[in-house]
Amino acid sequence: MVFEFFSKYIGFFGAFCTTIAFLPQALKVYKTKSTKDISLSMFIIFTVGVLSWLLYGINILDLPIILANSITLILSIFILIYKIKFK
Repeated sequence: MVFEFFSKYIGFFGAFCTTIAFLPQALKVYKTKSTKDISLSMFIIFTVGVLSWLLYGINILDLPIILANSITLILSIFILIYKIKFK
């Protein structure tokens, strides 16, 4: 019962941590306009995976999954666009 109460908070905390982890990379890409050390194929696969998690979260109506993956998808697409634009 106690774990059920905290499970959403644990989900939000995990979502926050994994989402915010992309912010330094996105800021670095924005400032330097350099993505030479980022693998394009890995980032495409990652972005598709994040999109899949977002769709899954929407399907099961899980707010931590929806919020985290929405923000991560935006950051991931931003980095992906820079990766393609500044090859």
